Amino acid sequence: MKQAVFLYNKQSGRGKIEKVVDQIVAVFAEHGYRMTPHAIDFKANPYDGNEEIDLMVVAGGDGTVNFAVNSMCAKGLNLPLAIIPAGTANDFAGALGMSHDPIEAARQIVRGTEQRVDCGRVNDRYFVNILSFGVFTTTSQRTSDERKHKIGKLAYLIEGAHEFRTMHAVPLKVVTESEEFDFNSLMVLIFNGETAGGFHLARNSSVRDGKFEMILLEKRNFFRSTLAMGRYLMGGTPKIVRHVQAHTIDIVSKIDEPTDVDGQPGSHFPLHIECLAGALRVICPATES
Repeated sequence: MKQAVFLYNKQSGRGKIEKVVDQIVAVFAEHGYRMTPHAIDFKANPYDGNEEIDLMVVAGGDGTVNFAVNSMCAKGLNLPLAIIPAGTANDFAGALGMSHDPIEAARQIVRGTEQRVDCGRVNDRYFVNILSFGVFTTTSQRTSDERKHKIGKLAYLIEGAHEFRTMHAVPLKVVTESEEFDFNSLMVLIFNGETAGGFHLARNSSVRDGKFEMILLEKRNFFRSTLAMGRYLMGGTPKIVRHVQAHTIDIVSKIDEPTDVDGQPGSHFPLHIECLAGALRVICPATES
């Protein structure tokens, strides 16, 4: 019988995942898994004592998935991973095609296939969906779980609106494998995935293409920067938004701007960022013929 651990975050989303733990375990039992449920403890490595399991199933948002991936890599493991979306935005799970219904997601996993998908690494930290810094980018860290539970994705917009009062430029020197440039940034988003907070911002990104899509918003006056951001969200192509696709990115700045990885506190500058093509073994929904 195959061995699996069900790692779930009781605080993710609206806390509903805890109510369906037994049902999810039953789905896996019907398909030959002996599954052990385990409520997440962010102070402990969930792979301790589980180094030889067949599958780690993670239920939570991107931050929970980030924790699981970093915990696995810290032990030098490369075990199959599966995701049941249970957070507010679930961007990485969405890129994989996972159902938002936890029971249906469990069925997708037991009927699914293992695929290789990309993973990002910044300095000594791994990320699955996005690395960001600048205005709006630490919104997820500061948005309370209570507010997320009550109003969902709208909580990010409300908290993000407060950041306009402190918007400032971050001067950068950016080097990729194909270009080098200076940039006075207001916001930088580096996508391995496709969405951020549920918003489809990366127009050409994929977790299977071996490269990042980087979006840089140039700092201008308040009105122009705000207008450009709005135009971009509406599908426009404002001149002060720059797009870069790259496998490796090095960024230096005289300002040690706080960074965010998958909604969690990120690395300090300077940043060495690399797309690890096909580094993660993930169970994805089977492709219908």
